[in-house]
Amino acid sequence: MSGQSQLAEARVLAFPDMFAPEPAPPPQPKAKSAQARPHHAGHRERLRDRARNGGVEALPDYELLELFLFRSIPQRDVKPLAKALLERFGSLAAALAASHDELLTVSAVDARGKALRVGPETALDLRLLHEVTRRATAEPVKKRTVISSWSALLAYVRVSLQHEPREQFRVLFLDRKRAPSGIFTPTCQRWKTA
Repeated sequence: MSGQSQLAEARVLAFPDMFAPEPAPPPQPKAKSAQARPHHAGHRERLRDRARNGGVEALPDYELLELFLFRSIPQRDVKPLAKALLERFGSLAAALAASHDELLTVSAVDARGKALRVGPETALDLRLLHEVTRRATAEPVKKRTVISSWSALLAYVRVSLQHEPREQFRVLFLDRKRAPSGIFTPTCQRWKTA
């Protein structure tokens, strides 16, 4: 070994910090991109969490409708459409009771400026929700075996007529025990068993 290499080796041993390789610079935090995350990112999950934790009873009508529309219209911002449905029909019950054709006329513009419409499948889903609700609320009325008073008759009729868009004439048939046996709607030529 030459004298110079021994001297260099002695310096490294005597002053190891001075001759150590420089450490790599710490990773820089990623700079925020020009496109910040939109305010509605994660909105569906936040709304579902609020419904789970606070109960669906605490949600306003447009958020209930929005939660339902999530399933019908995936990967789109449906809040404007939910609000448009309520604005067009005036209430949640009226929006659900609207006819298929009326539902198809509702549209809105989402946060990105894209048009969003109620399509045939979504209209069908909303009509299905209305029918499920109507049947569920009619069950306690159907279990009454007797319509013995005016108020009982009004309660029975209210379930089937309260959200109809037009006045209707219906004939309610009662059996011997004054239990409903059927409803006839002359304008539609439709017969339904009670």
